[in-house]
Amino acid sequence: MLRALYDWTLSLARSPYALWALAFVAFIESSVFPIPPDVLMIAMIIAAPSRAFLIAAVAAVASVAGGVAGYGIGFYAFETVGRPVLEFYGKEGYFAEFAERYNEWGAWAVLVAGVTPFPYKVITILSGVTGLSLPVFIVASIIARSLRFFIVAALLWKFGTPIRDFVERRLGLVFTVFMVLLLGGFVAVRYL
Repeated sequence: MLRALYDWTLSLARSPYALWALAFVAFIESSVFPIPPDVLMIAMIIAAPSRAFLIAAVAAVASVAGGVAGYGIGFYAFETVGRPVLEFYGKEGYFAEFAERYNEWGAWAVLVAGVTPFPYKVITILSGVTGLSLPVFIVASIIARSLRFFIVAALLWKFGTPIRDFVERRLGLVFTVFMVLLLGGFVAVRYL
């Protein structure tokens, strides 16, 4: 089953709709969706290494646009949409304390969350609800998301064949490590 999912992802990565699918996933991941776009982006770059930087650019632009949507959720719809997302990640209880100090360090929070496995959507919503300057938010998001996606793209572009061979030979191990990191990120968010 894992091999079939991997093969399906690679076939999607080679399809003419791959960039649109990546843009969609990157957009919704930045505001509400829990699965990062890296899964599809990596498969796309492995399938077409010559397009690595175009793929990274699409992911970055769509992710920043999704981040602005997340900001809008926090700013305009915190009670109806934003609060349930924060509750899902276990961060609602920290909100009052966090909001007091957030705008002082908000740009750094956006940078850190945009590059690391910390769920970026939490920061996008909190940025909106606390009223972090929208231009500051956008600039920090552009820097962070570009760093994240372009570093991955550059590594895959440079070392793509050995990485692809490693993934294909040890698919179960790679999937297990990915899931541990993904779930570990959610656990860390819930308890930090």
